[in-house]
Amino acid sequence: MTYRVVQWGTGNVGRHALAGIIANPELELAGVWVSGPAKAGQDAGVLAGLDHPVGVSATNDADAILSAAPDCVVYCSMTDNRLMEAVEDLRRLLSAGINVVACAPVFFQYPYGVLPEELLRPIEEAAREGNSSLWVNGIDPGFANDLLPLALAGTCLRIDQLRCLEIVDYASYDNRTVMFDIMGFGKPLDDTPMLLQPGVLSLAWGGTVRQLAAGIGVTLDRVTEVYERIPAPDSFDIATGHIAEGTAAALRFEVRGMVGDEAVTVLEHVTRLRPDLCPDWPQPAHREGSYRIEITGDPCYAMDVVTSSPNGDHNHATLLATAMRIVNAVPAVVRAEPGIRTALDLPLITAPATRR
Repeated sequence: MTYRVVQWGTGNVGRHALAGIIANPELELAGVWVSGPAKAGQDAGVLAGLDHPVGVSATNDADAILSAAPDCVVYCSMTDNRLMEAVEDLRRLLSAGINVVACAPVFFQYPYGVLPEELLRPIEEAAREGNSSLWVNGIDPGFANDLLPLALAGTCLRIDQLRCLEIVDYASYDNRTVMFDIMGFGKPLDDTPMLLQPGVLSLAWGGTVRQLAAGIGVTLDRVTEVYERIPAPDSFDIATGHIAEGTAAALRFEVRGMVGDEAVTVLEHVTRLRPDLCPDWPQPAHREGSYRIEITGDPCYAMDVVTSSPNGDHNHATLLATAMRIVNAVPAVVRAEPGIRTALDLPLITAPATRR
């Protein structure tokens, strides 16, 4: 069976998703939505970075996308600084009977116990109205802290703590809004960025630790968050701008799922802009970064996942992995029961046979 799919957004993740849709014989590209007039009218092949047109032109008319009535939308629009608009996008698509796979807003990966009713209820009602499904995933939140750790957990006699870490050099990450405005790099340490406002870490990754807990049969008492920022010892440049001496250059945070006084499920990020910063913090398995799963119990595990690509660096590889995680899920999500689906609901998702 072939599924008609629309790509929504062609930024850092969306352009990879678009290329993935075009390459997948199970998917038919039914449209492309772009946020502004500069890309409207361009051929999808150009927007995907391919060397040939594919005969589908992008539009910034959302009504045209809904009228195309695709089986699924691959939603990769920027959401960090437009959360309510993104939630409305999803509500509108779902209520029109269109299934959605998305890399954000990340709190829909596992929203239970995380989202207030005023955000959760409209999406649940829209899915019921449209008989449609929503699945949000990627790499983190995503397969690095749901699929992989739960697979390992299934081989344990006892689990005392399940910890997932992202340990990555973000210097080449090409999104200035995320790097400077949301994460606060290059800003004074007394300037609290969006990500570190009280409760934001738990909103973004609280679902991750709650889903891990649900996967191993644990009921959490609460979710807590802690963070630490380190200034640049000298000035240097990254892909998106200048990091002045004394401004934020490294960030470490944890979102902890607590049972009593014990952290049972933990999501930890260690983010550097240079590999020599904070040598006492956890180090990646590869110089540029890795995703690590640590299980303390019997047996204990430590597993590192290192991404790479023949077409770019580690950040390129993780953006591609994020895109393909959701693109490859389209058939499963279209066939799924209506509602918000999580990694605990869906069958194993794999790529189609190798394509050249």
